[in-house]
Amino acid sequence: MIDLNSKLSAIDVPVDWVGLREVRETTTTRMIRDGNPEYNDSSTTHGVMVEVLKNGQIAYYGTKNLSAKGISDAAKKAAKLAELTAPYAVHSFDSNVRPPFDGNYQSNYKKDRKSINAGELNELLLKCNRELKISDKIVSASSLCVIVESDHHFISSNGSDINQEFLLLEFDLRATAQDGNNMQTRTFGGMRGNCFQIGLEYFDELEMLAHANRIGEQALELLTAEECPNESTDLILASDQMMLQIHESIGHAIEVDRILGDERNYAGWSFVKLEDFGTLRYGSSIMNVTFDPTVSNQFASYGYDDGGLKADKQFLIKDGILVRGLGGMESQIRSGVPGVANFRASSWNRAPIDRMANINLEPGDCTFDELVRSVERGVYMESNRSWSIDDYRNKFQFGCEYAKLIENGKFTKTLRNPNYRGISNSFWNNLKNVGDKSTFGVYGTPNCGKGEPNQVIRVGHASPVCLFSNVDIFGGA
Repeated sequence: MIDLNSKLSAIDVPVDWVGLREVRETTTTRMIRDGNPEYNDSSTTHGVMVEVLKNGQIAYYGTKNLSAKGISDAAKKAAKLAELTAPYAVHSFDSNVRPPFDGNYQSNYKKDRKSINAGELNELLLKCNRELKISDKIVSASSLCVIVESDHHFISSNGSDINQEFLLLEFDLRATAQDGNNMQTRTFGGMRGNCFQIGLEYFDELEMLAHANRIGEQALELLTAEECPNESTDLILASDQMMLQIHESIGHAIEVDRILGDERNYAGWSFVKLEDFGTLRYGSSIMNVTFDPTVSNQFASYGYDDGGLKADKQFLIKDGILVRGLGGMESQIRSGVPGVANFRASSWNRAPIDRMANINLEPGDCTFDELVRSVERGVYMESNRSWSIDDYRNKFQFGCEYAKLIENGKFTKTLRNPNYRGISNSFWNNLKNVGDKSTFGVYGTPNCGKGEPNQVIRVGHASPVCLFSNVDIFGGA
């Protein structure tokens, strides 16, 4: 990382405020597919985003030229952009949009990237690959690990000075079984859902191999399973599927920039309106959803957002009522809606926008066994396989990998090709029961897309197992 303070001192541009955000990120990827190395590489990106406030407008200019002149030139170009956009402004800001903060954040881990060399990591992935391929009917097997080291430094002309260091880990296992025209895939948490801020102490070999064996066995099991029935019934969703449900029908729906219309050309709008905050019954009274970037091992934890705003836990939905939006300081000022510190960019070369971070459903008081015993007839589903939701984050249809039929409070049959559909508001109002802390699972995704130009960002979701009533379920691949 460079001496950012000296670069800020060298900027001589007539603006009301200047911010510099330096990001250096190294990504290491290892992947084994069908016993053969497919990825074995490492890459680094490093640059500075210069942000200025002039004529009531905020403008950005990113640069890989980290010299004093390179950063000063970027500041001049950002100032020019602010001048050009001012006549077309939808809002005029002052320096209150960037309050000063000073602090540090570091991921919580025991073993850094260097604690396991490339050969050891590849050997573990090979062993997992062998455990996945437990039969000739497993026609494809893959094991993947991505390690990201990301260092951020943010300073501003009004006194912000924030250092944040992240160690992020993605781990995925996948097995595809085939018998004739019947093909079934089982993964570890549903499409790279195992994403954390954690060190390489995560890799307990016996545990990883056990997961791989289970995934291979369940892929085979699905080949002979019955098709999911078509009916309206009770539905229990595992934590790894709740991740997708929260992400699509809550997270994106309450992003304030989307509600304001900023995303309508690309990612769409929302069924939620500004006047709904504080009044809309989003779900049943046992629904409590938080924005919580303070969970130590969750994928999108941090101390400060990319506008320098200090992050803390806030209720988004309390006792079923929508109380707060996913809006950073700019959106809060524009909308008058209370928000959170979620102004985030995917890299040094992107401007921050309103993004999800850790969006979690708080635990209830039912054990997993109690949830199952309460169902006379229903279906339990795990691990997202497919998703579709309309531009207003309202009508949705999601598919899962693995399911169990519940009859008279017991699992009876394995089901394949399970799907369910609903409308966001009515679906969450049919939330019947919420699992306790023993059912609470922490997951994430590395590839949430939004913004023009596109930004793919890391998001975390944690949830207990949940029971919903009167849900339309159906089969078919």
